[in-house]
Amino acid sequence: MQKENLDKHLSDKLYELFGRDLYAALESSADALGQELRVVGGTVRDLILDRPTSDFDFVTEGSGLLLAEQLKEKLGKRARVTLFRNFGTAQVKYRGLELEFVGARRESYRADSRKPVVEEGSFADDEKRRDFTINALSITLNGSGKGTLHDPFGGLEDLERGLIRTPLDPDVTFSDDPLRMMRAVRFAAQLGFTVPEEIKEAIRRNSDRLKIVSMERVTTEFLKIMDSRKPSVGLGLMQETGLMSLYLPEISALMGAETRDGIGHKNNFYHTITVVDQLSDRSDKEELRLAALFHDVGKPIVKKFTPGAGWSFYNHDFVGMKMLPKIFRRVKLPLDERLKYVQKLVRLHMRPAQLADEGVTDSAVRRLLFEAGDDIDDLMTLCESDLTSKNPDKVRKYLDNFALVREKLKEIEEKDRIRNFQPPVKGEEIMATYGLEPRREVGLIKEAIKDAILDGIIPNDHEAAYDFMVNFARKNYGLEPLV
Repeated sequence: MQKENLDKHLSDKLYELFGRDLYAALESSADALGQELRVVGGTVRDLILDRPTSDFDFVTEGSGLLLAEQLKEKLGKRARVTLFRNFGTAQVKYRGLELEFVGARRESYRADSRKPVVEEGSFADDEKRRDFTINALSITLNGSGKGTLHDPFGGLEDLERGLIRTPLDPDVTFSDDPLRMMRAVRFAAQLGFTVPEEIKEAIRRNSDRLKIVSMERVTTEFLKIMDSRKPSVGLGLMQETGLMSLYLPEISALMGAETRDGIGHKNNFYHTITVVDQLSDRSDKEELRLAALFHDVGKPIVKKFTPGAGWSFYNHDFVGMKMLPKIFRRVKLPLDERLKYVQKLVRLHMRPAQLADEGVTDSAVRRLLFEAGDDIDDLMTLCESDLTSKNPDKVRKYLDNFALVREKLKEIEEKDRIRNFQPPVKGEEIMATYGLEPRREVGLIKEAIKDAILDGIIPNDHEAAYDFMVNFARKNYGLEPLV
């Protein structure tokens, strides 16, 4: 598209997005203050790429605070304005849109900090402090230059070529703000863009500086990578540039395939990111994607080679589950029900495959339903995504077997109501029946009732469970009901 046609196309899209009243208010507010106003950065990038956006960033040579206040006067009560005077920024919320205003500025950095020394500057100064060429694009909204698209560093060409490049020397860009290294990876994952080798090399040289960034901010970028359409792009770049070994060394440790006596094992890092991609095709659920990322995290710890038998990763599901609280705590992932959910899926992710291999018995299905509860469907989705064999016949066989498991799960659930079940005879009733204080035998009787239901010995109802309890307690502990 010719530059003039692109200018008009983008101006028309902004007019459509803002609406007549907001566009007019933005223009007249800037004119009233004698300031040029530009919409800048990701807003312009996404307009060109036809990606949806509802957050808009504006920059002006002058005060962004005054401009926001002026806009509030034009829009009236429908607009809500928040001023962040310490940072010289303002936010205006209007009809579902978020508008961020800031004055153009220049920044300088000390070697031991990512907090810049900020001074008022020009549009040119502001453009130089942008992270990537595709985010340095801007459009003037008022005055004689209204509708002009500004592209100081070749961002349009980089958008066309699908490249992530920095406006300045990448070593300067990444050293000044190390979080930009994670952002480069994130944009590559979100947009499906390529990070050129010189940018990757700069990230490798500066990766250690990521340590000075707060873990919360790094994790925010990481979760955006995980939420992208194809997370393996970002995860692979993190591994390639050294960011993964800094942020999640446990995942980085999955890299590599080893061969002994002519017997090798697969590269568990590439297997893992393939599983994440395959699951992402099936689900947008963030914690389920995290379960896919961590499902084999215990393998490097338990890896063992036995002559004549080959490689084994025995108990990696249990070990991986135990590793997760420490990992979540370190990287500031939530230590709530989401952690328990990921732990549960990591612990159980081998079970459906074992069912498919060993036979889908009612007893095994009941136990899986009991342990997985409401997360059984997510667990099955994870297991189906865990098939990365290059042998299509093997994959088809397992998918067919998993379909049988799903069918049996539905059948058992409808018949026995096992999902999230609690034994119909509780500990309090056991103690009251036999006049017992809390003691070991109470727990053992309760466990025996649960096992009898899960093994299909008795149905899941109170009368059958009570009769079983009486017979079990009499036979094993010589106990008789008081009444």
